[in-house]
Amino acid sequence: MAVSKSINKHRSYISVPAQIINSISQSSLDSLLEPSKKKQSSSKLRVLLKNPRFFIFLIFVFGLVCMLRSFEYPMTPFTQKPCSVSQEKASISSGFSSSQLSIGEKDQEIGEKREFWKQPEGMGYRPCLDFSEKYLKESGEIVKDRTKYLMVVVSGGMNQQRNQIVDAVVIARILGAALVVPILQVNVIWGDESEFADIFDLEHFKNVLANDVRIVSSLPSTHLMTRPVEEKRTPLHVSPEWIRSRYLRRLRRDGVLLLRGLDSRLSKDLPSDLQKLRCKVAFQALRFAPHILELGNKLTERMRSKGHYLALHLRMEKDVWVRTGCLPGLSHEYDEMINNERKARPKLLTSRSNMTYHDRKLAGLCPLNALEVARLLKALGAPTSTRIYWAGGVPLGGREALLPLTREFPHFYNKDDLALPGELEPFATKASLMAAIDYIVSENSDVFMASHGGNMGHAIQMLPYFMNSSLPEAEFNRVILDLHRDSLGQPELRTSKAGRDVTKYPIPECMCNNTITQHSSA
Repeated sequence: MAVSKSINKHRSYISVPAQIINSISQSSLDSLLEPSKKKQSSSKLRVLLKNPRFFIFLIFVFGLVCMLRSFEYPMTPFTQKPCSVSQEKASISSGFSSSQLSIGEKDQEIGEKREFWKQPEGMGYRPCLDFSEKYLKESGEIVKDRTKYLMVVVSGGMNQQRNQIVDAVVIARILGAALVVPILQVNVIWGDESEFADIFDLEHFKNVLANDVRIVSSLPSTHLMTRPVEEKRTPLHVSPEWIRSRYLRRLRRDGVLLLRGLDSRLSKDLPSDLQKLRCKVAFQALRFAPHILELGNKLTERMRSKGHYLALHLRMEKDVWVRTGCLPGLSHEYDEMINNERKARPKLLTSRSNMTYHDRKLAGLCPLNALEVARLLKALGAPTSTRIYWAGGVPLGGREALLPLTREFPHFYNKDDLALPGELEPFATKASLMAAIDYIVSENSDVFMASHGGNMGHAIQMLPYFMNSSLPEAEFNRVILDLHRDSLGQPELRTSKAGRDVTKYPIPECMCNNTITQHSSA
């Protein structure tokens, strides 16, 4: 029995979107469905093509079109293709084509970008922490001592805590005492209960300072029952001699000394070896904890992935407006909120409580707001394409308070924008840890600017110009550039800044070049 085989034919399908189908007219569909009409029209076309008069008519029309085009573009030179249309646009009165102008504008923009990102001349300075022979000789006896212990309680935000820890190490060295790991006071604003080891690498801190000051995690058993001598009223800017005369006898007698509120208590002008110790603590010993460093470096890489970036430390949080005695100026409601908070907690006001808001503004004691920061950046030559990392807490008024700045510089990011889901969760309730992350990304930036402090020294001089809305922008920019010409990060001798922190002006005590000899210790 024969078996019949059926042969299946393969079909190809072309899927056509409905929009295209709907765009086809009904007449077109009819022409596809009526092949007989198509055949009739094609036969008529063949007859027409065989007629010589038709070709003569085509030549006439072609020549007429070419002639009309030559009249339409009388200044266009003839080409090898007489009927081709020139693609070049007419030159403008300056003699440059628009394409040439765009190239010139791009060159100018590139030049401005290069100027803004240009790094200051280092003048050959490098870190140099070579301690004197006297200091090194005394170190052996100091680190062996087991009878004197200094305890300190540091307060404020992360940067204030850093400064006080630096001074705590120096005071311990002056007294020849071991330093118990500093206690971080709970911040009344943020309620942050972080401990030293949560923020800083404790073992690294101990190891770096092992030959300068002995660091211990807690009091030894021999001193646990000792009631420490507590000092709450250390005057401002005291000298090493004052510290020894005030505390050394009691420390030798009781074994433990507790100091609170170290902010600006120790003089900024110390013997060279102690200034070097300050730098050693600030730049070498105080390293952030590994988990903070890891995330901070990740965010840095994400900012760096597209080139240069600027770090901007904005001080527009609610507590900043309360402490500085300034008003945010966002609205009457926000100003009232700050005034009421200040009345309820008068101790938060940092200083000069008798000054009005207007007086504080003129004295340069108020942070720059978003509009003023935007004007300052533009005046300093920041391109609108500048990628900005915004360090700091959430501003009063939220993102809307930043609109004058983000409109001018739309590439505006903070750690929340850069972090992947879940990366910030371990740090979310720890203001000091969040500040440490900002510190790392800011430290790695190409340009850094603060809206309160740092640039404020010159902002004081700028205020009349900021407040003069009738001043032309070009004149405003010229004034700003002149005021900032000597404050662009170039090395500056601390000796010309009496009473300034050596960690901010490390020359000549902590940095040197071939032409600068190091100071000997006093």
